[in-house]
Amino acid sequence: MPEHHPVCPVCGRETDPTCRPFCSKRCADIDLGRWFSGTYRIPGEKTEEEESGD
Repeated sequence: MPEHHPVCPVCGRETDPTCRPFCSKRCADIDLGRWFSGTYRIPGEKTEEEESGD
């Protein structure tokens, strides 16, 4: 059976143990930026704050 090598979720290259689950600090920063910009979202119920527009 072939050995499984984890891949970077941003670019698909093999991960670097010092940056896991990413291949580099650059890809880790890209991922973080996506969370900050709202590109990634976790679905859930709206909060009272979101519904009132505050």
